[in-house]
Amino acid sequence: MNAHEIDYEIFGEEMQYVEIELDPQEAVIAESGSFMMMDDGIKMETLFGDGSQKDSGFLGKILGAGKRILTGESLFMTAFYNNIVGKRKISFASPYPGKIVPIDLTEYNGKFICQKDAFLCAAKGVSIGVEFSKKIGRGLFGGEGFIMQKLEGNGMSFVHAGGTLARKELKSGEVLRVDTGCIVGFTQTVNYDIEFVGGIKNTVFGGEGLFFATLEGPGIVYIQSLPFSRLAGRVLASLPRGGNSKGEGSILGGLGNLLDGDNKF
Repeated sequence: MNAHEIDYEIFGEEMQYVEIELDPQEAVIAESGSFMMMDDGIKMETLFGDGSQKDSGFLGKILGAGKRILTGESLFMTAFYNNIVGKRKISFASPYPGKIVPIDLTEYNGKFICQKDAFLCAAKGVSIGVEFSKKIGRGLFGGEGFIMQKLEGNGMSFVHAGGTLARKELKSGEVLRVDTGCIVGFTQTVNYDIEFVGGIKNTVFGGEGLFFATLEGPGIVYIQSLPFSRLAGRVLASLPRGGNSKGEGSILGGLGNLLDGDNKF
């Protein structure tokens, strides 16, 4: 299925959103919870699966929805249609601070592989499927498990990266070692594997995990500086325990809470 041709513009710096312009009868699909705003005249429809041609028929829809369960996503996606004459605009927002990456699948031979929670939205007709790891080491220790998402088709897709984005173009045989959680996605020509850090001191005291992800070219790789798992871990570590806060940012510590209005009784 040929994906709908959509125009877009990305706004913002640290908290970005993408504004998509829909011509009459064009549509875009998105993850639940990513919608921000839209013009009057756009119709919203909940889809079982991703709405691509691969999901045609009842069995195809069941399989498409089942693939989304494996990646930890909802059974349903939302499609937004422009059913009236004239152009209409709709916007989707990043879930946390970072960058929105536009992916033109026609530039990557119709396929792009990304981490499970990176997908934001895409032109209708793009298939959001599952990429299984064929290597047991990668599956057991890769952070993303055996399963990553794959975006297939010939339309525009948008993925989200946390923090600052790095785009690396690897030559044939060139290897890049990356923290497993920092991978956003890569082209299908990149060979992805896992490498043991090595060394007793590195393993026990390094604090960086036991394994690197190794990405071998040729191909293009997108790396994020702030994976959501790392952000969530820092937030959880700083939460007050036993009703007492750490008093961070105040020279008065706990006494400062009595003065700044952040009182807990």
